Amino acid sequence: MSSHTRVSSPFSQTAASPGAARAGAVLQVLAALLWLPQAWLIAQAVQVMAVSASGSTSVASSDAGSAMAQVAPLALGVLVIGVLRALFDGAGMQRAQKAARRQLSRLREEVVHALARTSPMDSTQAPSGQAASAMAEQAEAIVPWLSRYQPAMFKVRCVPLAIACAVAYFSWVAALILLLAAPLIPLFMAIVGWRARAASEEQMVEIGGMNGFLLDRLRGLSTLRALGAVDATAERLRSHAESLRTRTTRVLRIAFLSSAVLELFSALGVAMVAVYVGFHLLGTLAFGAWGGKLELAQALFVLMLAPAFFDPLRELSAVWHDKAAGEAAMKTLGELQRQAMPLPGAGETSHGTRGVADGAVMEPDEPAAARAVDVRIDALQVGVPGHAAVISEMSECIAAGEHIALWAKSGAGKSLLLAQLAGLIPLEHGSIRIGGVPMDDEHAERLRARIGWMGQHSHVFAGSVLRNVGLGRSDVSARDVRRAVEAAELSQALAHRPAISLGEGGSGLSGGEAVRLALARLAVNRHAGLLLVDEPTAHLDPQTAEQVIASLLEIAKGRTLIVATHDARLAQCMDRVVRLGAVAANAERNEEFA
Repeated sequence: MSSHTRVSSPFSQTAASPGAARAGAVLQVLAALLWLPQAWLIAQAVQVMAVSASGSTSVASSDAGSAMAQVAPLALGVLVIGVLRALFDGAGMQRAQKAARRQLSRLREEVVHALARTSPMDSTQAPSGQAASAMAEQAEAIVPWLSRYQPAMFKVRCVPLAIACAVAYFSWVAALILLLAAPLIPLFMAIVGWRARAASEEQMVEIGGMNGFLLDRLRGLSTLRALGAVDATAERLRSHAESLRTRTTRVLRIAFLSSAVLELFSALGVAMVAVYVGFHLLGTLAFGAWGGKLELAQALFVLMLAPAFFDPLRELSAVWHDKAAGEAAMKTLGELQRQAMPLPGAGETSHGTRGVADGAVMEPDEPAAARAVDVRIDALQVGVPGHAAVISEMSECIAAGEHIALWAKSGAGKSLLLAQLAGLIPLEHGSIRIGGVPMDDEHAERLRARIGWMGQHSHVFAGSVLRNVGLGRSDVSARDVRRAVEAAELSQALAHRPAISLGEGGSGLSGGEAVRLALARLAVNRHAGLLLVDEPTAHLDPQTAEQVIASLLEIAKGRTLIVATHDARLAQCMDRVVRLGAVAANAERNEEFA
């Protein structure tokens, strides 16, 4: 018995830390700190040229060569440091981008694995369109968050402090001005950022909902046309698009507001430093420097560092909305896992699972010929874990090779019982044994290799009949597919298709042909000793239903068959009928079988 637990988000803490982009962030910080020696060399060169220009005319001509000789090495140093800054910054950005891409690939892989471990019967999982949008489109917002925002945040923690110390070495007043102006920027940006995060989450939800809506309507386009609902659907889609445009504009407006806040306070800070330095050089403000008046080179050095003090904050503001979008994308990916109802036996250590498909769930590790198995159900509560049970309790014994019809009114739990027998839903109360082996987390994967499943709605993939019937199993040859198609009496229906190619969703196939395709998937699985079939003749005309029944009985020879049906003709062809809910009536039969 496996308990019903929700899958947690194992990657949220890993992705939220800046460790993946730390190497790139360190290089970018070094590139920013190289501005200090570069600015000092520039300030020294300006002072040398200013002193040379301030001399008399007779002396100026003789000192011109000396000044140029002093400026040349300073200019060379500026050039070398500039090249190093460019190399460090470029290498840091490249490393951060690659690290972010690797991290995103890991996140997507974990989400894909989580979805693969999700029961296909889970009604709470996100629609396929929304999940595809989150994985392919919304997840891309994580890359700027990791490669741009987190290195920018690392620079904010290091570079302004280093610049403030360098400025304080020459003027404590200028450093004090910078330190007083700096905290106001993140304070107001945080206030703006709270709203930006909420707006980004709303935008992500709107994008996912719109993609899911569009995909669902495209799948049912023929039905919408038949019902004359195309215009109504287009109007709803237009409404979704307008809502998305409004939310996107709101996100952009908040992003521009955060930049405006930064520019305002940084401009005020730089202006106040410039005013102080100017009046200090004029002698009006004689205080603020250690041991006297600032020299021209020192004053110019402080002035050039003042804008650089705010550069990391300006860069952080430019990517502030990346944080909101990235966290919203992370939350969306996490929701894809937290909504999951686990597939029994598909845990972290499982391997070889292909996912549920009509005809087979997985390829067995040790192929063996199909052998009928017995099924024993003891005190089973039929239903979805965590919800009210459809049937309080059921016990039944099915002999190997026996053909059983499950008969009950609609909504009584026939499909849920088949899903529990197939190991697609965790068992909360009771037990199931197939061939004497319990259906639990330890054995579910191996048992599903011996089960053939045919649901009410068989999905048809775009591609050849070989791919649709074989489902990518390595042990299924083209000859096996031809035999299975003939057993399902589908060969004549596909004879008019020269390329034998099918459309996505079964476009071009009739209802009967789609059912026969699902029967071919059952027939090609030679390892399945237990066949579970759900309403194979539903919505079929009497003649087609008779053909499907005949094909099903032929495929089920030598195998155990359990079929849920409302068709009296199909039920009459079974060895016996089990009426769900009639536990007392079956008790005596169970004792005789035991």
